[in-house]
Amino acid sequence: MSAQPLQVQFDPSAARFGESRSQKRLEDERLLTGKGRYSDDLEFANAAWLVLVRSPHAHARVVAIDLAAVKSAEGIIAAWTMAELRADGVGHIPFPPLFKRADGSPMAAPPRTPLAEGEVLYVGQPVAAIIATTRALAQDAAELAAIEYDDLPCVVDPREALKPGAPQVWAQAPGNVAAEAQYGDPEKVKKAFASAAHVTTLELHNQRVIAMALEPRACTAVHENGRTTLYTQNQTPTGARELLGAVFKAKPDAFRIVVGDIGGGFGMKTGLTPEDALVCHAARKLGRPVRWRAERSEDFLAAHMGRDQHHRARLALDADGKILALETETVANIGAVPVGSSAMIPLMLTPKVQTTVYHVPLVHYRTQAVLTHTMATGAYRGAGRPEANFLIERLMAKAAREMKLDPAELRRRNFIRRAQFPYRTHLGDTYDDADFAAVLDKLLAHADWNGFASRKKQSEQRGRLRGRGLAVYLEWTGALPTETVDIEVNGKGEVTVFSGTQAMGQGLETTYTQLLTQVLGTEVKSITIVQGDTDRANGVGSVGSRSAFVGGSAVVAAGRKLIVEGKALAAEALEAAAADIEYRDGRFYIAGTDRAISLGELAGRQTRRVIRISATETPSTPSWPNGAQACEVEIDRETGAVSIASVASCDDIGCIINPMIVEGQIHGGVAQGAGQALWEQAVYDPSGQLLTGSLMDYCVPRADDLPPLRAAFDEAMPCKTNLLGVKGCGELGTIGAAPAVVAAVLDALDAPHLEMPLTSEKVWRALNARAR
Repeated sequence: MSAQPLQVQFDPSAARFGESRSQKRLEDERLLTGKGRYSDDLEFANAAWLVLVRSPHAHARVVAIDLAAVKSAEGIIAAWTMAELRADGVGHIPFPPLFKRADGSPMAAPPRTPLAEGEVLYVGQPVAAIIATTRALAQDAAELAAIEYDDLPCVVDPREALKPGAPQVWAQAPGNVAAEAQYGDPEKVKKAFASAAHVTTLELHNQRVIAMALEPRACTAVHENGRTTLYTQNQTPTGARELLGAVFKAKPDAFRIVVGDIGGGFGMKTGLTPEDALVCHAARKLGRPVRWRAERSEDFLAAHMGRDQHHRARLALDADGKILALETETVANIGAVPVGSSAMIPLMLTPKVQTTVYHVPLVHYRTQAVLTHTMATGAYRGAGRPEANFLIERLMAKAAREMKLDPAELRRRNFIRRAQFPYRTHLGDTYDDADFAAVLDKLLAHADWNGFASRKKQSEQRGRLRGRGLAVYLEWTGALPTETVDIEVNGKGEVTVFSGTQAMGQGLETTYTQLLTQVLGTEVKSITIVQGDTDRANGVGSVGSRSAFVGGSAVVAAGRKLIVEGKALAAEALEAAAADIEYRDGRFYIAGTDRAISLGELAGRQTRRVIRISATETPSTPSWPNGAQACEVEIDRETGAVSIASVASCDDIGCIINPMIVEGQIHGGVAQGAGQALWEQAVYDPSGQLLTGSLMDYCVPRADDLPPLRAAFDEAMPCKTNLLGVKGCGELGTIGAAPAVVAAVLDALDAPHLEMPLTSEKVWRALNARAR
């Protein structure tokens, strides 16, 4: 689309924040020496334990629940159904009413009650809550719950759910469509396809995956002095507090959320869960701390999953391989009881980046968010952007194969050109700046793309197939792009930063400290970063790779504001004009003299013996990180086993604050993307039972499954819409890895398409089919 005016906020003087200083992570000493504060590290006197009785059925009417035997068991304090919770005024966890059905009516889906009410809608749905003096006693008593079910028909495949006569998940959502969205101009697209020299068609399933955080979900609630404190693992503490207020029909400040260290989040630990609400209710009602912790298999059943989108797509091209139009139909499985992000991902985030780095003149997208008798899908590393990028990259690879064009050259012909920036997308967003061709060229050199033939020959000499794959991709970051940071300086010169973003392994303590030391010129040891406590700091949290982009910008803005306001206070203390005050390295000076006062001394002179300031930063538009990955694989002809021989990446994430942290984020993302490409898939059988309910059945990548990853970066295009010029990097590796790995396997097999995951069995079957 055409270039559009763009509000520019990037401050070129802030480019020094991209000095690329690889400082060791400040948090690592604490985490590696066993001083982290994970859920099981917390101790609470007189704490009770909550255990849940979960549904063994995917769809059934709850005929009767008898908890008499449970209540008489040893150590039992209480046992509840949703009826008791309703009597106590406990409501449901709301989801954002952002979308509509085709007839214009609001999105329709079952309410997310902490316990099932009347019917169960997926295996693993909580039905009864058991509270006992110990976890073991609660688990034993849960076996005594007598629950009578009337089994009902179920549907687990969203395509089957759309068929006439399919079992209905929710009466208010006829046809099992919770909501849908359309974008683009179908008539113009139809004409473009009619005039196209070539049309590439593709059907694929971006399969369901499990977030598999190393630390299972856990929470503890404590009710004291009329307030409830929830100790939990949550990427969005302030949002969780707001949702608790809705569930209990109370003001949000009746609750406090405290988050320690998080052993992996990946989007799954966002919002509020039924277990969070249940421990809060139990603590409020019983007057003692109440704890819950998921078993690994319990988390597999009842924590929201990712992906699960079925796509049918067509790409129209002219005789030279220039794209004319794109048409997609997406059926997204959002499960039975959606979480807050369930519908947002397929209906908004996937379409937002569907054309990625390419100039596509015309589009038409139709997406349906479909209810099935499965656990909900929701945010998982990338959240909609991996699905969009995978689809367009598979289309580009298939078109190059069909048109006998070099895959890199076909991409170059269709990149958005430098002259087209700022570039307005079909959904109304604006890309500020990029040079996709330069990134691709750098990647191809970095990966030694042209040296592939010799490596392939070496593999053949060892009796193995070798293939190479390419992916070019684009990400959207900066969800809810506003963040407020408070900074407090005390009389000792100690600086405390209060931020509503949330660390979960991405190194925010180090990143924010680096930024602030460069603004204030103070020692690293003088700075403390406070996150994860809604009594001390509030904000959107950490989702969508927004922390440095929005949160880091707010840290810098607050540091600069501290200096400006400090100059006025220093002028008063030094009896000088404010215009004559200079600041450097933690001290305010009268210009041209040696008279000065330190930041700490100045704070000590204030009424409260501190200086506290607050700054809110709102980048003018989201950022658009982008990159390219090249992957090479080897395949064992006898077993079909795929080994990843090499992965190289080149990413444009704007200015880099700490290269070591950034490279670690890319590496972790690549591992998860490769995991989806080759191994991971959550599978339900037709009766709604989860067949991949443990790590015995669900395969995740290990360190020895991946080669050393070679990451390169292009900082030539700083983001123009935030103070730091950064673009976000936490999800980029995941987005590029899956299409690159799949393309490499298909190249080795000389096959047009196979569905993920490309397991050894699937590859072996493809090899044998080719041999016949």
